[in-house]
Amino acid sequence: MRSYRIALLPGDGIGPEVMEAAVHVLQAAAREYQFELSWLPALVGGAAIDACGKALPETTLEICQQSHAIFLGAVGGPKWESLPPEAQPERASLLPLRKFFGLYANLRPVTFYPELGPVSPLKEERLGKGTDILVVRELTGGLYFGEPKGIYPTGHGTERAVDTLVYETEEIERISRLAMKIAQARKRKLTVVDKANVLQSSLLWRKVLNRVAQEFPEVSLEFLYVDNAALQLVRDPRRFDVLLCENLFGDILSDELAGLAGSLGLLPSASLGSTRFGLYEPAGGSAPDIAGKGIANPLGQILSGALLFRYSLGEEEAARAIEKAVQKTLADGYRTADIATPGAHVVGTQEMAVAVAERIEPPN
Repeated sequence: MRSYRIALLPGDGIGPEVMEAAVHVLQAAAREYQFELSWLPALVGGAAIDACGKALPETTLEICQQSHAIFLGAVGGPKWESLPPEAQPERASLLPLRKFFGLYANLRPVTFYPELGPVSPLKEERLGKGTDILVVRELTGGLYFGEPKGIYPTGHGTERAVDTLVYETEEIERISRLAMKIAQARKRKLTVVDKANVLQSSLLWRKVLNRVAQEFPEVSLEFLYVDNAALQLVRDPRRFDVLLCENLFGDILSDELAGLAGSLGLLPSASLGSTRFGLYEPAGGSAPDIAGKGIANPLGQILSGALLFRYSLGEEEAARAIEKAVQKTLADGYRTADIATPGAHVVGTQEMAVAVAERIEPPN
């Protein structure tokens, strides 16, 4: 029987409870599709700071290295905001994990489920039926990683903050080529989001993309300034298929899309590099205000597990079975509080997971 090792990093806030829900669903799918999952638990984020003094302990990194993939929950929260910025959970765990494993591409699929039309801020005629947008975000360059970075005294009793936006040709080429391949396999349309009217980095992105695009003549390529892209996503999300963004813009616009779809709790993500190894996490935060109440939406974590099956394990049938089970669960009226609609059956975190697991269909 096929067997896979998964590094299990629940994180902080609602992370452990939505992770428990997702593991229940992934185990159910693995049984149906006849492969085994070995879970290797490890600490990360604020929980690791409390237990070990650092957000990414060496033992956690070693467990990740021994695994086929990382399954990560949310990290961070107000408890650790008084720490120096470089020691806080997000910066001291997520960014090093991405950099260490060379996870340069973040895929964030956003599905507009017809059943959730009432919880979207958009009118139904703007949503369309079953609109599906994929955000491809460059993950290891740009403002988040550029040097110099810091807050420095000016010598006049004031301070200067510096963040550096840096991109190399090679970084842009690899994410551009990946986005083109993805677009080629979908609707053959790629929209690149930038700010080329003011940013030199965006000019380099355009130069590289126009060159890479020659390898994919069947893919339609367009460029949009980020402010216009934010507007067009609200006006008519149906016009988009694959969005390619540099790090900061992808972070912001994918959250906007999640809000348009109904909830940040629905959004999964996959962080990939040059091998099948990847890191999978929901796009939502740790939501400490509802932690432990059993009401958090686990669907983003569950759907991240489906991406893990697809990209790192190559278990495509099981991945599709999970995604179909989520759709069926929503169609059957199950809702967590954040996506509750009139007349819906509102359930808690674990109840939602049970409902999804029950709807996983066996192989044909």
